[in-house]
Amino acid sequence: MLATPMTDSFRPPVVGVDLGGTSIKAALVSGELQILARNAVRTELQSQAGLLDQIVNLVQSVSAGAEPAGVGFGLPSLIDQRRGVVLDSTNIPLENLDFVSEMSRRLGLPAAVDNDANVACLAEARIGAARGAAHVVMLTLGTGVGGGLLLNGRLYRGSIGAGAELGHMSIDEDGPPCQGTCPSRGCLEVLVSATGVRAAAERVALERPEGSLGSARARGDKFEARWVMEQAQSGDPDAVRVFEIVGQHLGVGLANFSNIFNPELFVIGGGVGAAGDLLLGPAREEYRRRALPGAGVARVVPAELGNDAGVLGAAALVLEELVAAPV
Repeated sequence: MLATPMTDSFRPPVVGVDLGGTSIKAALVSGELQILARNAVRTELQSQAGLLDQIVNLVQSVSAGAEPAGVGFGLPSLIDQRRGVVLDSTNIPLENLDFVSEMSRRLGLPAAVDNDANVACLAEARIGAARGAAHVVMLTLGTGVGGGLLLNGRLYRGSIGAGAELGHMSIDEDGPPCQGTCPSRGCLEVLVSATGVRAAAERVALERPEGSLGSARARGDKFEARWVMEQAQSGDPDAVRVFEIVGQHLGVGLANFSNIFNPELFVIGGGVGAAGDLLLGPAREEYRRRALPGAGVARVVPAELGNDAGVLGAAALVLEELVAAPV
C-alpha cells in the first residue's frame, strides 16, 4: 500500500538513492535528514534490467526492518518530470524508461526522481552550505559538470524537467568539443571538469617545459586530475597555475549564471571542487570582474555534504514532494 502524505508533526524515514556510473549509494534517512543506515554497490552497467534489479535489492537492504514512506532517486539523467520518464543517461544504461512507475511498482512505495546535481543542490540548501538560501546555483565538478538550481526555494527544472544542464553553457564558441552527446564546443563540461584540469595541465606543460609538469610530460606521465590537485595542494607553482586557468573558466560561467539568475549563493562541489580556494579564489576574482554591476552579489562557497549530498538530497526530494513539508 502506498503511504499517504504526512503532517509536520511526524516525518517518517525515507530512502535516498544516488546512482552514478561507478557506484550506487542508498541510505535510510530520517525525516530530519539524518542517515540511519547506508549501503553501496558497484553499478551494474551491462544491462538496464540488471541495473533495475540491483537498485531494488539495494533499497531493500537499507530499509530492512524499517517502514520507509517513500524513495527518492538522484540520477545522472535527463528526465521528463511530467511523466517521471528517464529520457537519456550519462554512463548508465537507463533510457526511455518510465522510472517512477517502475520503481513504485517494484518497491510498493511512492517514488520521486530528479537529476543528481539537482538533488545535491537541494541537500546543500536544506542542511548544507546553502542552508536558508532561496536562490542557489550549484555546480558539481567531476568527470563532467552537473548543475542544480534552487529558485524561490524550489528546484527549477524547466518546461519538461530537463533543464539546469548548466555544465553545457558554452563559454568559448571555438573551444574544444564537448563530451558525451553534447554537440557544442567550449562548454563548462569540458573546461572545468577533470578533462579541463588535464587540458590545462597539458597547456602549462607546453608553456613551461622546464617546470614540473613539463618534466612529467617529457617522461610520458599522464596528467590525472587527482594527481595535479595533489601537486597544487603541495605548493607546486605549475600545478597551482593549472587551477588558476580552470578557475578563470569557472568564473566566466559564474558571471553568466549571476547575470541570468541573480542567486544568493554559488555552491561548488565534486571531485574537482575539492581543490578549494586553489580553484575558487581565481573563480571569484574572474566572476567579480565580469558580472554586471549589482548582479554579482552571490558568495561562492564549497559544498559541505561531500559524498552524502546525493542520498540526502534524494531523501529530501521525496520528503518534500510526496511525504512531508520541507525540512
